[in-house]
Amino acid sequence: MSQWLVLVAALVLVCAVVLTVTVLRHRRVADAEDPSETPDVIEYMVMMVGVVYAIVLGLAIAGVWEARGAAEDSVQREAQALYEVGQRVDVYPPAVRDRIRGEIGAYAAHTVSAEWPLLVQGQEPSPDGAALLAAVRTDVTHRAPANDLQAQAYQPLLDQIATADDARHTRLDSAGSTLPGVVWFGLVAGAVVTIGLIFTLQIRRSARELLLAGVFSGLIVFLLFLVWSFDAPFGRSGTESADPFRELVPSMTAAQAAQPTN
Repeated sequence: MSQWLVLVAALVLVCAVVLTVTVLRHRRVADAEDPSETPDVIEYMVMMVGVVYAIVLGLAIAGVWEARGAAEDSVQREAQALYEVGQRVDVYPPAVRDRIRGEIGAYAAHTVSAEWPLLVQGQEPSPDGAALLAAVRTDVTHRAPANDLQAQAYQPLLDQIATADDARHTRLDSAGSTLPGVVWFGLVAGAVVTIGLIFTLQIRRSARELLLAGVFSGLIVFLLFLVWSFDAPFGRSGTESADPFRELVPSMTAAQAAQPTN
């Protein structure tokens, strides 16, 4: 199910429940009940609960947003480091250069096609990706520099491979939910309490009050949806977050085809 369908369904369901309860409650209360007689202490409690929940919800949104940004940075850093390796091996003989670029392309393709669906689901990928990256490292480290250009490129190549390896581990550690279950329990329970406190203010069935109740409930649902959506650092579906690797594969192929083979 699309994320937008989830949001629309949740909005419709919660707003329908709130408005239905409001209308049914209004039919059952005594006609003589005066909403203006709501005790001041109740209004104060409603205000305090709303403020506290708003702070907690804001911190949750900031936390998952920061985690998603860190995951995206690690993906970009890993892809950029591998791209630099593919460009810097230009000083090696054509056979060595093409083999290393081919291994980088194979690693990027495996990351997108095999690892990313597992990352989206929060599962641990197979060790095949690590083996492909280790093959790149082996080809670089076991190739002794034959001239000054290769000697100058040797250490930067090792540094870029180390950067890619570190970014890979960071990417794998970022998979899965950012917020623990107890935090989700608090967010959902707080939403129920905050929306439920609407009825302590004795709202009536007027169009203005029903509209405000629906808008307030919809806002809470939307903010919870934001937390749920951002809580998956690599998205809930698809592999759009793997775009840096998609850009890496054709660039490696094009660079390899453009080089002379003689």
